Amino acid sequence: MKKTLIGLSIVAALTLSACSSGADSQSESDAPKEITVFAAASLTEVFEDIADEFAKGEPDAPEVKFSFAGSSDLVAQISEGAPADVIATADEKTMDTLNGDDLLAAEPTMFASNTLTLAVAEGNPTAIESSKDFADSDLVVCAPQVPCGAATEKWAGANDVTLDPVSEENSVTDVLGKVSAGQADAGIVYVTDIARADGKVEQVDLDGADKVVNKYPAATVKASENQEQADAFVEFLGSDTAQKLLRDAGFAAA
Repeated sequence: MKKTLIGLSIVAALTLSACSSGADSQSESDAPKEITVFAAASLTEVFEDIADEFAKGEPDAPEVKFSFAGSSDLVAQISEGAPADVIATADEKTMDTLNGDDLLAAEPTMFASNTLTLAVAEGNPTAIESSKDFADSDLVVCAPQVPCGAATEKWAGANDVTLDPVSEENSVTDVLGKVSAGQADAGIVYVTDIARADGKVEQVDLDGADKVVNKYPAATVKASENQEQADAFVEFLGSDTAQKLLRDAGFAAA
């Protein structure tokens, strides 16, 4: 009788163990995947909103984690092997670096565009009305290797404007931060940065800025281990939902 009870106990234990193992296995297989998106600093707020909508629209949508920085920094990180599933830059030139090095899974998709403007400190204390007033003001710009910096140089050359900035920043967010904190009189940023500044800066139009347009591309990184999910996020950027969020944030069509 005791042997029978022991045998039944062992069988029961093995059965419970098998069930537990099966449940764990099923749980692991059903666990949502995660993708990492490297994105230009100017996309910070709107991409977080887009990720929320992406999660609602896709039944098996992965969790989206972001790394926001200047486009050139992000490209350099991926070139050096940083793990990323999607890359979205603020211009085509920086993306071309990855494409030329065969680090992308497919040709980039253009999903938005942006133009330059001037952000001035609240109240415009130095009364800047145009680029003619730059000489008497502390101006900050993006560094030339950053998309907003390259666009700034292109705009200045096309409009015969001499730039003498007090500092060159590695991202447009840093430029905006210095102006909003009162550390600079003005900074050349994107029109979308004015929209996300919550009234901490004011806008002064730059003549001829509409002739210098930055197109924003996105692509799946070739080394991604979640290419299907990464492709889905890139495709979602062209959806009506994502495009509306981009328009609301001040971006124009690609």
